[in-house]
Amino acid sequence: MDKLKMQTVNKADENFKKLAAMFPNAVTETIDENGEVVRAIDKDVLMQEISCKVVDGNEERYQFTWPDKKKSVLLANAPINKTLRPVRDDETTPTGADSEGKPYCSSGSVDFDTTENLYIEGDNLEVLKLLQETYLGKVKMIYIDPPYNTGNDFVYEDDFAQSTEEYLDNSGQFDDDGNRLVKNFDSNGRFHTDWLNMIYPRLRLAKDFLSDDGVIFVSIDDNENENLKKCCDEVFGSQNFIAQLVWERAYAPKNDARFISNSHDYVLMYAKNLTDFVIGRLPRTDAANARYQNPDNDPRGVWKPSDLSVKTYNAACDYPITTPSGRVIEPPAGRCWSLSKNAFLERLRDNRIYFGTDGNSVPCMKRFLAELKYDGMAPTSIMFYKDVGHSQEGAKEVTKLLDAGVFDGPKPVRLLTRLLTLANLKENSIVLDFFSGASSTAHGVMQMNVDKESNIKYIMVQLPEVCEEKGTAYKSGYKNICEIGKERIRRAAKKIAEENPEAKFDGGFRVLKCDTSNMKNVYYNPAEYEPSLFTNLEDNIKEDRTSEDLLFQVMLDLGVLLSSKIQETTIAGKKVFNVEDNYLIACFDDNVTEEVITEIAKQKPYYFVMRDSSMANDSVATNFEQIFAAYSPDTVRKVL
Repeated sequence: MDKLKMQTVNKADENFKKLAAMFPNAVTETIDENGEVVRAIDKDVLMQEISCKVVDGNEERYQFTWPDKKKSVLLANAPINKTLRPVRDDETTPTGADSEGKPYCSSGSVDFDTTENLYIEGDNLEVLKLLQETYLGKVKMIYIDPPYNTGNDFVYEDDFAQSTEEYLDNSGQFDDDGNRLVKNFDSNGRFHTDWLNMIYPRLRLAKDFLSDDGVIFVSIDDNENENLKKCCDEVFGSQNFIAQLVWERAYAPKNDARFISNSHDYVLMYAKNLTDFVIGRLPRTDAANARYQNPDNDPRGVWKPSDLSVKTYNAACDYPITTPSGRVIEPPAGRCWSLSKNAFLERLRDNRIYFGTDGNSVPCMKRFLAELKYDGMAPTSIMFYKDVGHSQEGAKEVTKLLDAGVFDGPKPVRLLTRLLTLANLKENSIVLDFFSGASSTAHGVMQMNVDKESNIKYIMVQLPEVCEEKGTAYKSGYKNICEIGKERIRRAAKKIAEENPEAKFDGGFRVLKCDTSNMKNVYYNPAEYEPSLFTNLEDNIKEDRTSEDLLFQVMLDLGVLLSSKIQETTIAGKKVFNVEDNYLIACFDDNVTEEVITEIAKQKPYYFVMRDSSMANDSVATNFEQIFAAYSPDTVRKVL
């Protein structure tokens, strides 16, 4: 049996292998900081392979950079020894801190066993790393509303000064207040640098989540809009840029503004692959349909007139037209008709040219509503508040649901449903928001599922940032932002269900929290331990971890969706987990007998996982492979 890795992939190693396979002549050796010989990539050779001109040294070129950019790339690539632990309880109060002393809200899941939605508590950089293999290419839409970098909001404090080894040991350490966040005042001299170092590695990881026809939306204001655009151009490719949407977030000017009353924010929109993405069009409005009429009772239905002249001159399209009344009409000065004479006559015979009710007007082309190329209306780059809501509407939604103004700047649900529409989601599409805040995205997904009778799923990720004790949220009983987000989902689901009693939708969510690995450190760094320590070592799993904790780390390691159906059964007195109807079967109990192994093998799972130390005796270990060879030879067997 193979042993599970139980840690995230080292993307730098993976990328090295890909480059080495494509350009073996670029692989060389060098001396690292410890004086040891290591493999490396010769940049000059690589550049010669992929370019007709080598760009090197200080030669001028177009580029976007900032202090620590290279280190932020390394941060995105570095592996971590973390896991996601399930939280089943349905309480609404926090239960303290995790094994590292970091506070978290353990107000648990809703419909844990049946829901396909996920709510994940933890640093989104760590969570993205944990999810990257499982959800590679599976997410149709990403929406994020990161800190705007106003100087008063929070920026994740990632440590670029440490080595990879130090990062692995210290990743996820919080400050004394339980937050891995700092206010990014411009007085620190790294105002834009700190923000870029925060957002860049997260965008790099996010790209891999998107399906080929996927799309990402990022909310931002003027402070970092320019830098964010350059980051996204680099990560997603400028060729995949779709639009810089303008959201009219304010419905009235602020008269106390020093210069200009700012009434808008932006939403940057990028496709994973522009050639594969199809925009979701908006429903036609009554006003848009009213432009189509049928004054001549054409059997093809309502139509609207279209100008027959164009600016681009073509001599073949410059000819006189005689109206039914006998009037001769020339193209307007400097213009010509859009049709050649033969094409015009063809459409005239087909009754697609209209000269007015009296037959004496300038000719126009009839555009029939029934013959429109696309269903629905093309969205515009400006999103007016009358259509998608404004910032006060978003705040009122949260206040009404939670009975208090407990969150600053939540986006209105109508804005999220507009973006969900543009994403052109399909049945069972996955939507990811890793700055989920007050969970407006989850609210929008549930509302759309009811409105469209769809089954879109969401993954919310939020750091359990502690609420200030003097703030309204804390006084209202919410100790951290995760409590706010989860409670908002609960109440929104209840409200939607009450307003739509016949509707069937998934109003639950499965809560997972990011924590240290279930495995003891010796599992990863045995070289640091004296041989004598192994004498009494009975297990490599931490004492405070449950079988379900182990199951979810195994699911992460094997790339099994964390929303998968899980059935718990008992075989010969041992607890057995069955994930997605025999796709994965796991048993982590001690003293597993041949009877248990045999019954599991008879179910023919694709994967079977157990603890390395849990076989009842040597006889079981000896016969293990023979049992599977007899009943399920194709089963992939793994041990912890």
